[in-house]
Amino acid sequence: MLKVIFTSEDILRTRVAPTADPVWELVLSLHLLQGRRNEPLLTEWRRSTARTLRKDSAAERFRLLLALNPPRGYFPDFLTPYASREGFQAGLAAVRGTPVDMLHRDLTRLAEENRLPTPAAALARGEPEALRHLTDSMARYHSLAVTPYWPRIQAAVEADRARRARAMLDGGPEGLLASLRPGMRYAGGVLEVLDYPDSRELHLDGRGLLLVPSFFCAPTPVALLDPTLPPVLVYPVDRLGGLVPRTGPGAGRNPDGTREALGALLGRTRAAVLEAADDGCTTGEMARRLRISAAAASQHTTVLRNAGLLVSHRDRNTVLHTLTPLGRAVLDA
Repeated sequence: MLKVIFTSEDILRTRVAPTADPVWELVLSLHLLQGRRNEPLLTEWRRSTARTLRKDSAAERFRLLLALNPPRGYFPDFLTPYASREGFQAGLAAVRGTPVDMLHRDLTRLAEENRLPTPAAALARGEPEALRHLTDSMARYHSLAVTPYWPRIQAAVEADRARRARAMLDGGPEGLLASLRPGMRYAGGVLEVLDYPDSRELHLDGRGLLLVPSFFCAPTPVALLDPTLPPVLVYPVDRLGGLVPRTGPGAGRNPDGTREALGALLGRTRAAVLEAADDGCTTGEMARRLRISAAAASQHTTVLRNAGLLVSHRDRNTVLHTLTPLGRAVLDA
């Protein structure tokens, strides 16, 4: 079990990452790609990605990247720098700038349990060419395995953020931490990650905690091993509709005129319910906003949920409705 120890200052400085982190998604997707877990929503993604990587003209470049990210157990902290919260290129730049002592420490630890390919030695010495090759392979892998699915990944993360925002509004920072159940449990200034593979404590010591919602995170949340690094806890979001690449002119939000077509397809009220759920909405709020009865709002959300367009989360006496990736795609189409 991992225990994250908060002070009163840490509680106030805890926040949720504003968007999906592209470097964390890259790294965690590598773990799932090589793992043996049965992930029904990712089956087609794994099959398609493995086939794409094999056919890539420079497939050998991925050998080191895959070795650095075994499907289970330790993986190097330097691969997921704090700077990645500023975007993918900022994250890659931080990886290239990793101090030599950190590279040596992380790779030595990884080599204790895993056989590493020959290029790992040059990486451990901090040779610039080795670091450049590593980040080039990260960029290439990202373009093949993550970028085509990014709208769906981001939609799932945004749906989770809507839940956390609601928990924060209703219960403050402690309500936010309490909303992370059932995989985590918060009480008395301690957040417990229940199925964590190690038994250790992370003392925040006034630094606060960055919660990073992640599509590719396995069921157990992930924290960096080095307690001196900025505290980050990556946790899984609902994968909802799984992954289907979405490209072309329909990939972005179209002008409001397309709402007429959506209304013709779903009916005006149901289309309005779908749009209200874009930022997260409870049944009662939806009824008031659309001027319909609570029973009608519940009936419409049930139909949309059964169609895979909404996901509903109950918290005590309220039910929060948010879009699934499929629902967002329908709304944006």
